[in-house]
Amino acid sequence: MSHFGFENDIHNVLRLDMPITNAPIARWQRKASTSNSTNTNSLSPNKSVNSSVSLSKTPSKTPGKNSKTQNTPSKAGGDRFIPTRNNKQLDVASFLISKENEPVEETSSSTAPKQKAWSVTLNGYDIEEAKILHLGGKPLNAPEGYQNNLKVLYSQVPTPVSIKKSRYISSVPERILDAPDIKNDFYLNLMDWGRQNLLAVGLANHVYLWDAGAGDIVLLKKMEDDSEYICSVSWSKDGNFLAVGTSDCKVELWDVQYQKRLRSMDGHLARVSCLCWNDHVLSSASRSGLIHQHDVRVADHHIFTFGGHTQEVCGLTWSPDGKYLASGGNDNMVYIWPMTTGSEYQAIHSLNEHQGAVKALAWCPWQPNILASGGGTSDRHIRIWNANSGSCISALDTCSQVSSLVFAPNYKELVSGHGFAHDKVIIWKYPSLSKVAELEGKFEIVVLHEVICVVTLLSVEYFNYNKLRIHINSIILLFFQSSVLGHEDRVLNLALSPDASTVASVAADETIRLWKSFEKDAIKKPKLTSSIIQQHIR
Repeated sequence: MSHFGFENDIHNVLRLDMPITNAPIARWQRKASTSNSTNTNSLSPNKSVNSSVSLSKTPSKTPGKNSKTQNTPSKAGGDRFIPTRNNKQLDVASFLISKENEPVEETSSSTAPKQKAWSVTLNGYDIEEAKILHLGGKPLNAPEGYQNNLKVLYSQVPTPVSIKKSRYISSVPERILDAPDIKNDFYLNLMDWGRQNLLAVGLANHVYLWDAGAGDIVLLKKMEDDSEYICSVSWSKDGNFLAVGTSDCKVELWDVQYQKRLRSMDGHLARVSCLCWNDHVLSSASRSGLIHQHDVRVADHHIFTFGGHTQEVCGLTWSPDGKYLASGGNDNMVYIWPMTTGSEYQAIHSLNEHQGAVKALAWCPWQPNILASGGGTSDRHIRIWNANSGSCISALDTCSQVSSLVFAPNYKELVSGHGFAHDKVIIWKYPSLSKVAELEGKFEIVVLHEVICVVTLLSVEYFNYNKLRIHINSIILLFFQSSVLGHEDRVLNLALSPDASTVASVAADETIRLWKSFEKDAIKKPKLTSSIIQQHIR
């Protein structure tokens, strides 16, 4: 009989049409009854609560989520989208969440200001206006110039790149100096600007000094033999001594303050075409291709000789840190020599990519291992070299003979002087070598405006027709004479002023032109108040 009773029970279970009387209570029913008992104890007495819970009906709330777990904020960390949150904010947020289900009590107009005052006193702010999620503290600025993948600039501080200033570069020289009888020889170095603001120029067999501040001119040297001539000049680092190379194979050292020759050093077998100082060491190079090193402090001045060039050396310059000596010659070669006193006098690098004579050489002041070189008529390229590796970083075809190079540190630019076929001075941006300006002396329209104004004033002031005609003719003559302000022949040398604001260019047209193109605060176009100052060296 027991066997038949078990079969009946199994049959009833499979039919699912009657409740199982001896089964345990379901898990959701147990949790529902537990939550109801908890809510009954936690609610306030003045609220009506329905304590009857039907076990046969589906609960109205999601099983397992009671009011306590909903109202209590989690203690394990904060919301990951909130960078900063203090304890007061967590307490206020918990209070506001628990207050959402409570009925709104009507408060009188007299008690509202008191509650607001109490809230400000206790919490520091009005609790009614508080936000559940409050972002506190100022956001941190990104590193200067930082951009994310979306190209959004987070930095609130303007970077120097974003501040664009319009720099004015005048195409008119500030001053023109006459340099009569200057020798039109591409391989000579006849001008240098010293630290004492003195410009030294070699004119035929004379050496003149022009004071850029006072405008005074001093004749420093005249050669005894009229057939001989000055080949090179170079100032010492402090600007107190001037080295002069001559066509009779001599190197002379002059004290400028007392206008006295200190010594004459022999050793070369041909004209001394270029000179360069490295503290107390004076380097001199000649047409023979040899480069002598002189210690001017001792009687036996000759230290050692570099011999690598097969033709005349026409370019010579020391690096700013005094480690390397760069030389360029008519053999189209550029050599980089070390500052050494040992027995080995070999070049570190032999650079043979130029196809013309290399006279233009310049070291970068803010990158001592960078060398710029310029080739002659057959090459016409400006090349940038890394002195450490000997590699060519970049090259630019200028379509013109490069006779001189100078770095302008105020704007990190490179200035080049050119011969055939352009005869001009060009400013390049470093290191991109993009053209900034051409100093070819194009006459500006503002000068023509000044001429018209002067003619109008003269016509009002002078009633005599003949006098008016004479004045107009003189003004027109002055206008056409001044309209050609660029060099009319090839540029031979460039020199930078001590404050790096002005570059001087001397050309075969027997003029020296001063271009004030590198003033640090030259943003606006200056007013033309006076005509160009023209002065004679002799």
